[in-house]
Amino acid sequence: MAAMRALVASRLAAASAFASLYPSGRTPSQRAALHLSVPRPAARVALVLSGCGVYDGTEIHEASAILVHLSRGGAEVQIFAPDVPQMHVIDHTKGQPSEGESRNVLTESARIARGKITDLANLSAAHHDAAIFPGGFGAAKNLLCCIAPVLTAKVLRGVEVTVGHEQEEGGKWPYAGTAEAIKALGAKHCVKEVVEAHVDQKNKVVTTPAFMCETALHHIHDGIGAMVRKVLELTGK
Repeated sequence: MAAMRALVASRLAAASAFASLYPSGRTPSQRAALHLSVPRPAARVALVLSGCGVYDGTEIHEASAILVHLSRGGAEVQIFAPDVPQMHVIDHTKGQPSEGESRNVLTESARIARGKITDLANLSAAHHDAAIFPGGFGAAKNLLCCIAPVLTAKVLRGVEVTVGHEQEEGGKWPYAGTAEAIKALGAKHCVKEVVEAHVDQKNKVVTTPAFMCETALHHIHDGIGAMVRKVLELTGK
């Protein structure tokens, strides 16, 4: 099963205090010019990984696309993963468990992060404006035992999320049944195309279908871009 990403934006509250930027003696026009020259603070985003590889960790294409779009949006990113053993290790050439092999989620996630990663236990909401959870079976196996949108539905009752369409449509949406699981948890499923993202303004949650759809990679990349843009908009930075 391919997976999607859910993201929780400004529920991770952050506040900044700024000292006076204008020395005395400036004219109003000079003060206005100084005000316009002050750069906006970057959105501080936590990216939470669950391993490396779609069948037992994070979906690598999704994580990479998220990082590309966050970079383009000028965000300040910190990558996290739990320092725990993986549920199991999957041989991705066969789709079967590798007997007798054990891997650590933090160590595996560090492959995607190029070594710059922090134990998830150290994530503080006060230090971030948003958190993004890429898809992949690791979200189900190594985090909170559910894929990203279902995780959100379990945590925030009544939340609005999307995993794309609600019918398989000849195999284009092979995991459409996930929508019913979301509804069973009391959440609202919103039908969206793969290149779109859904914003729950009340709960500050943004989701996009990604690999829940069987389609060309660039369409998935575009949908993730739409999600990241909406998240950065919600941070107000």
